[in-house]
Amino acid sequence: MSSEQSTSANAPARGARTRAARGASKPLGQWKVDGTEPLNANEQFKKESGGLEVRERIENIYAKEGFASIDPTDLHGRFRWWGLYTQRKPGIDGGRTATLEPHELEDEFFMLRVRIDGGQLTTEQLRVIGQISVDFGRGTADLTDRQNIQLHWIEVESMPEIWRRLESVGLGTTEACGDVPRVVLGSPVAGISEDELIDPTPQIEEITRRFIGDPELANLPRKFKSAITGHPSQDIVHEINDIAFVAVNHPEHGVGYDLWVGGALSTVPRLGERLGTWVAPDKVADVWHGVCQIFRDYGYRRLRNKARLKFLMGDWGPEKFRQVLETEYLGYALPDGPAPVRATGRGDHVGVHRQKDGRFYIGVTPVVGRVSGERLTELAEIIEEHGSTRLRTTPHQKLVILDIEEDRVEPLIARLDEIGLSARPSLIRRGTIACTGIEFCKLAIVDTKDTAMAAVADLEKRFAGEDLPAPMSLHINGCPNSCARIQTADIGLKGQLITDDDGNKVPGFQVHLGGGLASSDREEAGLGRTVRGLKVSADGIADYVERVSRRYADDRDGDETFAQWAHRAEEEALI
Repeated sequence: MSSEQSTSANAPARGARTRAARGASKPLGQWKVDGTEPLNANEQFKKESGGLEVRERIENIYAKEGFASIDPTDLHGRFRWWGLYTQRKPGIDGGRTATLEPHELEDEFFMLRVRIDGGQLTTEQLRVIGQISVDFGRGTADLTDRQNIQLHWIEVESMPEIWRRLESVGLGTTEACGDVPRVVLGSPVAGISEDELIDPTPQIEEITRRFIGDPELANLPRKFKSAITGHPSQDIVHEINDIAFVAVNHPEHGVGYDLWVGGALSTVPRLGERLGTWVAPDKVADVWHGVCQIFRDYGYRRLRNKARLKFLMGDWGPEKFRQVLETEYLGYALPDGPAPVRATGRGDHVGVHRQKDGRFYIGVTPVVGRVSGERLTELAEIIEEHGSTRLRTTPHQKLVILDIEEDRVEPLIARLDEIGLSARPSLIRRGTIACTGIEFCKLAIVDTKDTAMAAVADLEKRFAGEDLPAPMSLHINGCPNSCARIQTADIGLKGQLITDDDGNKVPGFQVHLGGGLASSDREEAGLGRTVRGLKVSADGIADYVERVSRRYADDRDGDETFAQWAHRAEEEALI
């Protein structure tokens, strides 16, 4: 679990400036400053054998000899480079998460993350993922908020066949986890939206083709998250990625990208910053490579909890970062560029929308990303029956189905409703996401998926016939690490054990209010506020959300958003 320090309730909008280097008495582990001698156990195992090298051992040794044969350093380190984490052993309560060693928490089964760059899938690929889930993962499947699909209950003996099936349809798990360039987020409507400025697919494909699996970039200080969009809704949560490219129209150079660097959440949230440059589409991959190399060479490696790129950006600032990028890594200056205009529309793409070719795409939501292998294979059949072979995952745990003729839209929507995928969901269902939680995650303290699904069902009953007073996001996380982006939600819930009225320790959540990323309702991203002592029990989420949303409906000024109200409201109104 990360040991980064918590941010204060009154943190500035862009997040804490950490100043990791100021006054440091020890080397920070920056390769270009301090040399490459490993300064902790993680850096040591990466130097001894790169994470990419473990696949050969998985296929030739561990898959044949079983879980007990796995070298502990491979198991707890290098396996991640191929999308594999040991999952939590059933029956261990959240109170023991921080007291047990990893080997005491883990089961002999794995979570497997299937990497889906840009969220782009065919029905053939979806069917393969679904069948792998059925055959090897007890039917489990979750859509993540990074456009991937995660499976559980995977045994190491199954991995050679799983890789064979995935790679036969152009999918894989290479660098889906680990200290590497993770999946590249892309607009779910790339290439098909009527109003996109540019299709980022060629840039995503060039980055992944050139750099994913490259040993020169497979030992970074920590994870490196990327995002690219050409859509005016700014639909790839660019402010919380290590690097992001957002389409802009330059008055002289035309359509290209605005470059953002240094965003990330976890327990020290920090929003990314603009470098003030315009990046031509044919330079995106080179600029991405330059920023990734800066992270590799100058990132802080001594302490794992200070190793994300946001800490380097916090110390350098955007001006120095741009100077180093241009002079040391690119060899040329980037043109100055304009900031993106205010986002338009909702970036989750739920509902029915016309494509540029006259057909339609349909965005649908399961409840908190929970699907199943059976549902995925059935979905592939349904999409094909309605004349399409393409779909997309989204950074909001949703699915977007492409290329539907107008006369097939309503029949498809009706069929999708039958399998729990709604194109016209309630506002609470649409706005709720949840991380994996204690069901499978070794870091979690509380349950998330089942808790969130129960809360959504309860709230839909309470608001039957009226719905929430306005669109509202509810993000539920099982620990402080913010995989579900709690600091950028209208209502963000951070899992912890709380004390109930009878003095018992029970699963619950600390509440963050009024966070959000850039949208049509919000010009700039900002972090949520906390109210001292405000905690909610796991079985009290629906009560709290109903209470605070009705208070907001009564108190709001005109068309004031929930986030605006939450930041100005007195604390008593938020309790």
